[in-house]
Amino acid sequence: MGVQMGVFLTYVGAIVLIFLVGKIFLWPLKIVLKLAASSLVGGLAILLINWLGAGFGVLIPLNLISAVIVGVLGIPGVVLLLILTMI
Repeated sequence: MGVQMGVFLTYVGAIVLIFLVGKIFLWPLKIVLKLAASSLVGGLAILLINWLGAGFGVLIPLNLISAVIVGVLGIPGVVLLLILTMI
């Protein structure tokens, strides 16, 4: 009876450990996916600004860094990039 309980507790401990390790690795993945999604939205915002601002000569270069800036900062990021391109 004691050996069976020890095996059972080992299995339970292993399952709990697997869930804890899974949680630890899932947390950074959520952050990376959220950053990727906001960068995609930022890139689309830059494309829209370039499309609307082409008649006025206002263009923001579309690259990974500018997309991340707009994705993370939002409207202030757009204003920041517009100021930086005007300098």
